[in-house]
Amino acid sequence: MPQNHIEIKEIQFANAQLLPEIVKLMDEGHSVTLRLRGFSMRPFLEDNRDKALMVKAISPRVGDAVLAEIAPKHYVLHRIIAIDGDNVTLRGDGNLGTEHCTIGDVKGFVVGFYRKGRKKMDKTNGLKWRLYSAVWTRLFPIRRYLLAIYRRIV
Repeated sequence: MPQNHIEIKEIQFANAQLLPEIVKLMDEGHSVTLRLRGFSMRPFLEDNRDKALMVKAISPRVGDAVLAEIAPKHYVLHRIIAIDGDNVTLRGDGNLGTEHCTIGDVKGFVVGFYRKGRKKMDKTNGLKWRLYSAVWTRLFPIRRYLLAIYRRIV
C-alpha cells in the first residue's frame, strides 16, 4: 500500500508582505499557524521557536492574545489590556510600553501556541495559559525587573 508523504517546507518573508496575506486567509475562514518573530511576548513565547494558531478575531476581549495592525502593514501579536469604546490598548508580555489600535484593526485571535517544538498545543482557554496570564499580567509593576533577570539567564 503506498504511503502519502507530505513535505512541509518553511519559508521566511518580511512581515509587511506575509501578514496581510495571513489576514486574508483568516478573513476567508481559514486558521493559520505562524512561527513567532520578536521578543515582545517573553518569557512564555520565544523568537523563532514557538508558533501561534490563529483564527479571525470576532469579538476581542481584554486578556486575549491577538494579531493587530497598529499602523499600515505593521502588525504585532500582543495581549489586549484595555478596550475603551472602539479603542484598544495592547501590550506584549515582554514589553513595558503599550500600543494602540481600533477594534477593526484586531485581525486575528490566538487559539493556542506550540511551544518549544512540541506537537501538543497550549490552548489559550486552557488552565496553563489562563494561570500564566493571571499571574503575569498582575506582576506588571515589577515585570521590568523580572524581564531583566530573564534576559540575563537566557
